[in-house]
Amino acid sequence: MVESADATAPTADADPDYRAAVVDLLAVIAYGEITAFERLAEDAKLAPSLADKLDLAQMASIEIAKVERLHERLRAFGVDPFEAMAPFRAPIDEFHGHTAPADWYEGLVKAYVGDGLANDFYREIAAYLDADTRELVVASMEEGTHSAFVVERVRAGIAEDHRLGGRLALWGRRLMGEALTQAQRVAADRDELSALLAGGVDRPGLDLAALGRMFTRLTERHMERMTELGLEA
Repeated sequence: MVESADATAPTADADPDYRAAVVDLLAVIAYGEITAFERLAEDAKLAPSLADKLDLAQMASIEIAKVERLHERLRAFGVDPFEAMAPFRAPIDEFHGHTAPADWYEGLVKAYVGDGLANDFYREIAAYLDADTRELVVASMEEGTHSAFVVERVRAGIAEDHRLGGRLALWGRRLMGEALTQAQRVAADRDELSALLAGGVDRPGLDLAALGRMFTRLTERHMERMTELGLEA
């Protein structure tokens, strides 16, 4: 269960440091959605059937549709969305460069496990945000119905070739490690995001114990997703 902040959560208008953290958070999520769209559209070329190609294209369209609302919120803060996203291009692009799928099934697992882990992480952070920003972040994390499509396709592939399961299990573990490394890098490079997690005198944050519980929840949810795919975590 995600630990939530109390009613003293600041507003982005009243606290400049908090506002800077919210801008960073919305920007990194927005750029993540853009890259998710690009990856899914590219992975659709690997689809074994026209129906699969269409399903993946629909998944991509869902991701890109989320970006405009995030950009609208950034513009409301007087921020250029593209300038706000710029600091996150290198680390996110590097992550995707290190985790480029070799085939259709690796692409599906990455979309389900890798993106799912990022979504879980942002949901955890959302618990420490003001209500309006929390609602926007959580809405951006909605997975829709495409998760059932991915689970069905991966399980069917494993049923046809049991060796596929072992390879994809290793792939899922690699995605977990790479995603955590990327999250740590982004937080370390952006003082505002680190401060958001740490909290302050007038607002809640994560102490070491709470941070440990958060990563335990992230790991447990990752294992659940792997199990849903028929893979060993």
